[in-house]
Amino acid sequence: MAASSPGCGSASSRSPGNGCPANWTERPEMSQSFVHYRVDGHVASITLARPEKRNAMNRAMRDELWRSFDRAGSDECVRAVLVRAEGGHFCAGGDIADMRPGELDAEAGRDRILSATAGARRLLELPKPVVMAVDGCAYGAGCSLVLAADLVIATDRVRLAMSFLRIGLVPDLCSLFTLPRIVGWARAKALLYSNREIGAEEALQLGIASEVVSPDALDHRTGMIARALTRLPRSAFAMTKAALARSLSADLDSMCDTETSAQAIAYSTSYHADAAGRLLAREPLPYQWPLFSLPGDKDADNPDTR
Repeated sequence: MAASSPGCGSASSRSPGNGCPANWTERPEMSQSFVHYRVDGHVASITLARPEKRNAMNRAMRDELWRSFDRAGSDECVRAVLVRAEGGHFCAGGDIADMRPGELDAEAGRDRILSATAGARRLLELPKPVVMAVDGCAYGAGCSLVLAADLVIATDRVRLAMSFLRIGLVPDLCSLFTLPRIVGWARAKALLYSNREIGAEEALQLGIASEVVSPDALDHRTGMIARALTRLPRSAFAMTKAALARSLSADLDSMCDTETSAQAIAYSTSYHADAAGRLLAREPLPYQWPLFSLPGDKDADNPDTR
C-alpha cells in the first residue's frame, strides 16, 4: 500500500471543504503488476498496464483493478477518477488463456464470475465521477468497462465491440444493464448479436463516447476534465449519480421523493451557500466545464480566469 500523503486529512493547510492539504499535489505511486495507481491533486489515475497483451485482463489484473477502484472510492482526498491504458489500446477483453476454457463446470464458473460482477457493480456505484480515456481497441470485457464510466473520451481511432457471443460467452461486467440504457434496447440487440466493431463517430452518436479527440490530445483533454470535475460538490454529485442509476427502473412518485430528499440535503450544504453568494456578488463559480484547448493553455484549464 502506498504511504499516505504527509498531512492528508490533518487540520492544518486544508483546502476548503475537502479535508486535504491545500498544497498537496501528489501521492507516491502504488505499483502493481498490471494496474498502476497514483493520485495527483484530487484525481486518482488508474492505468491498465499490460500493453504486450493489449491490456487483456487476466484474473490477477482484474482483481487489482477492482482494488484500485475501491481505494479511490474510500480515499477522502480523491474527488474524481481517471482510467487510462498503456500501449495504444484500452483493453482487448478477457485473457482467453486465463479463462481455462472447458476446464470449469458451471458452478466453478459462476463462483469465478461473481467477483467480477461485484467489482463492476462497485465501479458503477462509485459516488465519484469516473472518466475513461479510450484509445485503440476495447473489446468484450474492455467494452463493458467503458460502458460503466460516467464520461468516455475516445480517440478517433477507437474500436469498440461487444465480442462475447462469437466466443460462446454471455456479456458480463454489468453490460446487459448498461448497454441498453445507453444506446436503447433495439440498438443493444444489434450490437450484441452482430459482435461488430464500431468506430469513434458511431460511439459518439450512440452516446457511448462523450467526446472524440486525436490520440495526441487524449491525455491532455481527459486530465482537464478530471481536474474540473474535482470542483463539483461531492454530496450533490453522489446523490445525482445514485438517483440517475435508479431512474430508469423507478416510477414517477419514487423519483419525485428522491429529488425532494436530495435537494433538501443539497440546500443545507456550505457548497451551495458559497455558490449562491458568488452568484449574487457576480463572482465566478468554482466549477466550469473546461473548454477544449491545446496543451500549455493555462486559462482553459482554470475556470476562474474565464
